[in-house]
Order: sequence, then C-alpha cells, then structure tokens
Amino acid sequence: MEWWEYLIKYGKVFLVGGAVCLIGQILINRTKMTSARILVTFLVLGVVLEAVGVFEYIKEWGGAGITVPITGFGSSLAKGAIDGSKISLFHAVTFGLASVSAGLTAAIVFGFLVALIFKSKPKKL
Repeated sequence: MEWWEYLIKYGKVFLVGGAVCLIGQILINRTKMTSARILVTFLVLGVVLEAVGVFEYIKEWGGAGITVPITGFGSSLAKGAIDGSKISLFHAVTFGLASVSAGLTAAIVFGFLVALIFKSKPKKL
C-alpha cells in the first residue's frame, strides 16, 4: 500500500469514529441522559445496525471507527445471537455471550489489575 492509501484509510476511520463521538457529545450536551444511558444507547445501536444488516457496510468503509466503540460490542453480541437463533432459542443466548466472551474477560481482568495498582479517590463536589 502506498502512503496516501493509508492516509485515506485512517481518514475514513477518523470520520466514522468522530461521528460516533459527535453523536455522543450531542447527547451529553443536549439531553439529560446519563453516561450509562448513552453507553446503553450506543450498545443497542450496534445491535440494531447489525440486525438490519447495515453494520457490515459501515465496518467495511469505516473500519475500527465503528468497531472499537461500544457499538462494535453490540454488533458482536447481535451477530452471535443471530447465528445461534438459527439453531434454537437457547443457542441464541449462548452464542451471543460466547461471541463477546473474550472482550468481557479482558475488561474484567484489566479492570481488576488497574484496581490493584491505583487507589480510588472520592469524587470532589
């Protein structure tokens, strides 16, 4: 790949990721939604985009700009559930969880390690 092809590729990732962050910032500034609700909204957005089949097209064009935020987690969860639902209802649940198990495990392990290393402080009001 030529250097300018990398520049275009990273530009697309930046545009998609920036759009996701822009939507999040607008939700923070213009609504009374808490951070947790915004996080769940993006997760559900990833599920919906995967369910209707649009997520794959966005991922092909924007790469990590859409997969790194929580929308990618929602998409992976939905993709596993969709694949499992072709077998049975039980497999829809288990395949969905299996598809995101590595990410969940990493989040728990790294969160625990950071909690061991750093001391938490109360929030100053």
